[in-house]
Amino acid sequence: MSPRPKSAVARPGRAARARAAALRNQLLQSVFLPLRQDRTAQLRYAAILDGHTVNLHARLPESAGLPESAEVVLSRGRHTFTAEARVYEGPDGEALVDAVVLLGAEVGGAPTEPGRWRLRLRLRSGRRTRVVPLLLVTPPVPYSGPTKPMTASSVTGERHRLGRSFRGSARVVSTGARPSAEVLKVHLTHAGVTVDFRLLGIRAEQPWAEFVASGRRLEQPVTCPAPGVLRVDVPLDRMPPRGNRPDHWDVVLCGADGRRLRLGRRLHDVRNPLRVFAMRSLAITPPGHPPMIVQPRYTPAGNLRVTCTRMPEAG
Repeated sequence: MSPRPKSAVARPGRAARARAAALRNQLLQSVFLPLRQDRTAQLRYAAILDGHTVNLHARLPESAGLPESAEVVLSRGRHTFTAEARVYEGPDGEALVDAVVLLGAEVGGAPTEPGRWRLRLRLRSGRRTRVVPLLLVTPPVPYSGPTKPMTASSVTGERHRLGRSFRGSARVVSTGARPSAEVLKVHLTHAGVTVDFRLLGIRAEQPWAEFVASGRRLEQPVTCPAPGVLRVDVPLDRMPPRGNRPDHWDVVLCGADGRRLRLGRRLHDVRNPLRVFAMRSLAITPPGHPPMIVQPRYTPAGNLRVTCTRMPEAG
């Protein structure tokens, strides 16, 4: 019996998840929300805008009154971090709270380890302290346009998303950075191409880089010009096109452990990196070779690619 296509297997899984999500939302709206509305703060807005900054806007339960102060409590096991919140009265007399929570010690925020972190509010009025859950009725919805939500921190590469428990309590779900080689800068001269990059989620032992085109491979050493920065150079006289068709060179980081990583730019929020992160092209004449046009660019997937094309007049 021949195996079923992957798409045939995936469709029932997606349908089951959609049904489960619909049932969960129905239970939340019809059962848990009415039971918990007097004991929880309901989030009217919740989003992670830049990959590591949580923005919250919530309405307090009527039983809380208007507290003198409030703070967001982020906790997981024995680890607890707090962030100041602003309490104020809304136009309809309701008590509202705004807060910003930074995630990641590198950005001056909570050093969140991978896992699920509870989000709650601690309210204070005089000597009285009360902790209430934050209820996430509707998860954030991806928006359309030239930009998209950041799925990872541009500083650390760590990934954070907003989730909720079965009863609707808000959570921050954190995972580590995916192993990647993130391009920092591309410098093009008449002599060669220089690429500065950094590593996220991985360490490279005795690294080197390869510039790879169809049937061609150039090995180049990797240097470390500054802490946390790696650099590779390639002379353009080693990259002339072999015919009238362009040669597309991809850049791959290699290590002694056999791991290979494509260099690219992925920690951003633009939908078209090819257009937004466009780089200038350069016409050069390598010694002993016909003139050619060199164009560094990013593919739709964010991978760095250097295209070398023979100039038409060179025949």
